[in-house]
Amino acid sequence: MAVLREWRATIRRELRDEYVEYVRSTGVASYQQTPGNLGAIIATRDLDEERTEIVVLSWWVDKAAIKGFAGEEIERARYFPRDSLYLITRPRIVRHYETTDSEHP
Repeated sequence: MAVLREWRATIRRELRDEYVEYVRSTGVASYQQTPGNLGAIIATRDLDEERTEIVVLSWWVDKAAIKGFAGEEIERARYFPRDSLYLITRPRIVRHYETTDSEHP
């Protein structure tokens, strides 16, 4: 049974595409380099003319593997140097879910 890690935030809509690429080159690249990562996806949806919600979902073999990316406090969100240029909200925590089957992205 894998573990799903969910991080979401609100970003500046005009910078959506640029931020998605930034997340792909930082967070997702870090996931992929961490043993026990099974994959990740990025999703966005526009909330209004100024804001977009971004969601990053990553799949892991177990919570111990997530520690390789996030450190001991796996519930704490991890940020990269340029995140603050894009973010409107900066959540402090992420959510983890146990998957119900062995399939992942």
